[in-house]
Formats: sequence, structure tokens, C-alpha cells
Amino acid sequence: MCRWLAYSGPEIYMDTLLVKPEHSLLMQSRFARENYVTGLSNFPDGAFPTNGDGFGFGWYGEQPFPGLYRELRPAWSDENFTNLARTIKSGLFLAHLRAAYDGVVQRSNSHPFKYHNWLFQHNGEVSDFHLLRRELMLELRPNLFNHILGTTDTEVCFFLALELGMQDDPKLGLERMTGRIERARRAHGIAGPFRLTCAASDGEALFAVRYSSDNQSKTLYLNQGTAALRQIESSTDELPDEGHIILSEPLDDCTQNWLLLEESSFIEIRGAKVKISDFEPKE
Repeated sequence: MCRWLAYSGPEIYMDTLLVKPEHSLLMQSRFARENYVTGLSNFPDGAFPTNGDGFGFGWYGEQPFPGLYRELRPAWSDENFTNLARTIKSGLFLAHLRAAYDGVVQRSNSHPFKYHNWLFQHNGEVSDFHLLRRELMLELRPNLFNHILGTTDTEVCFFLALELGMQDDPKLGLERMTGRIERARRAHGIAGPFRLTCAASDGEALFAVRYSSDNQSKTLYLNQGTAALRQIESSTDELPDEGHIILSEPLDDCTQNWLLLEESSFIEIRGAKVKISDFEPKE
């Protein structure tokens, strides 16, 4: 089970969320605490307390495209994680810790994935992806197909969503991608689930999905305001009240600070506006 975080709001240094908090994303690379469904502190099959198979973050600044740094080493053993997070300031960024479910440990398999102005990251899996990979990739136009560099199900999900219209309508494109994969699973008689807890951004807005075919989605939280976070310790004193955080696992032990999103949810954050709606595969 991977861990990820995405932020939208006034500009902050990335270490405000990735390094400084009591249970920061960096801390979660070694000591993740939650299971993938309910948020309880245990680890059923498919969830791991360590997430050491690579990491990455992507951020938006003054350029029309995002910056991207990805590495195959664990975040806890790479000083670039903290050095970059302390010096990069952004109002929209995504960060990811990988626990490999499928695909080898290599830099091109670390999240987030990038295409022009888009970023995408994922916590979940397409069961028996090796049976579906060729079929799904053949649906991509050459200009998308040629951008795939790794071997993960996540990267194919991302480019399939782009193929199916995510750039014009993010929710519809993600729903079409989900429906296409569900149809392929049924056609191949795959009993294992498709689990999709993902985040994407076009540099203007932040989008996220919590979905699974077996109603056992990986966790996804939204902060309930930032003022309460400052009461824990001074590590988040730079966090503005207008900031929105979506993440796999809370940064503290105060449950009132976090909303666990429902199954089959889609969230869009655009400026100060947060919209949560139902998410349904489109076939």
C-alpha cells in the first residue's frame, strides 16, 4: 500500500507537510499506521507499514508545466527528499511514497507521472494487470503511448484516462477509464479487484478519487481546516487556513482534523472551492 499527499492553497514550502508534521509523509515512509479501508491501525493483506520502493513529488510554479523529482530509493535514505522539500515553495503539489504491488523498483515507476501540464499518482492496484496491459495500452494513440516509460498499472491508468477525455472533463475521463478497466476485468474473468485511490492535477485544480470494485478502497482523507493542526506543535505554523490537503493517512492523531471520504467519491478543489460528488464507472 502506497502513501500520498496532495496540497492546494496559498504557497508554502513543501516541507511544511512532507517533513515537519508529527506524522509527516516522510515519517509514513517507515512507520505508516493505517489499513487500507477503515483507517484502523493494523495491516491486512496488501497493506504495508513501510513504503520504501521509491518516491517522488511534482509541483507547480511559474512555468506552465510542473516540476518533477522521482527516485527509486526509499525517502528515508535520500537526503534530496528533505533538501528539496525545504527549498521548493508551491501552492499546488503532489507527493508519493511507493510500496510496489506490481512493476519493478525503478525510477520510471515512481509516482507522480507527468504529461504536459498534468500530474497523476495512485494508491491501489489493477489485479492481474499483466493479463490486461497489452489490451489497454493498444487503446492509446501513439502520441500518448510513446510517453509511457515504466511498467506500472498506474501509468497505464493515467494515460488511458487522458485518452478517454480527462483533459476536457477530469471526472468523466476518470470514470471512463475506470469503466474500461472494469469491463476488461470481467472479460478476462479476473476475480481480484480494481482499487483506485488517486490524485491528479492540471495545474489549475486538484482532483481525487476513492473507488474500488469490491468496496474496499484504500483510505483517502480531506483536512477539516488547518487551524487545529497548529495546536499539536509548531511544525505546521506556516500552514495557511485556506490550504486544502488530500492524503492517504493523517498527519496527526486528532481525528477531528480529518474527513474520511466515502467509497466511490470524487473530489475537486479549485481555489477555495471544494466539491465532493459521487464517482461511478462509465462503460
